[in-house]
Amino acid sequence: MILESFLPASTTVLAIDIAVGLVLVAEMAIRLRTSRAARRELLHPAGIADLLAVISFLLAPFFAGWGFLRSLRTLRLLRSARLVLHLRQDIPAFRRNQDAVVAAADLLVFIIVMTGVVHATQHRNNPNISDWADALYFTVTALTTTGFGDITLPGTSGRLITVVIMLAGVTLFLRLAQALFRPTKVRFRCEACGLMRHDPDAVHCKACGALLNIRDEGD
Repeated sequence: MILESFLPASTTVLAIDIAVGLVLVAEMAIRLRTSRAARRELLHPAGIADLLAVISFLLAPFFAGWGFLRSLRTLRLLRSARLVLHLRQDIPAFRRNQDAVVAAADLLVFIIVMTGVVHATQHRNNPNISDWADALYFTVTALTTTGFGDITLPGTSGRLITVVIMLAGVTLFLRLAQALFRPTKVRFRCEACGLMRHDPDAVHCKACGALLNIRDEGD
């Protein structure tokens, strides 16, 4: 997706995009066919992100600049209960830092998506945005509110894109900082009240006082 912005359009790249899209269509069709609530799953935000990612592959010959939508699939994967369960079981570091990892992934996907929006809407008429690197540079400077001013997005649409980057980006930064610096907690569902986050050495739930049975890291 990123490399495509530096490469000239070619039938080989387009063929690969379409082939991958067809594989994803087959996977999605099988998943929805075996689902008991296919309609609800498809209309769920994660399902919509999956659909947009698939469409971006299949329509690559017509909307080449919008390949960044493929990164939305990452959001769906990180919210897959089965994948998260496997990651928690297999990777202790993920289990200890799940909130921070998810927050960092959300921020990374946001940067990729907004960089893609900037590139797709500006590279044809803005001489300062010639490739994905230029769009990434602008997105990061706007995201951090540094605003050097050497690259700007002209027009009302450009200003609105800049505002979205700054507001949403700062919010995601704060969420990531909160996840990184909040006191360490463990995830364990209290059978009485359902509270999920507890101190690592908690014996009783701080919400309802029920007895907990949190397993040690080495158990």
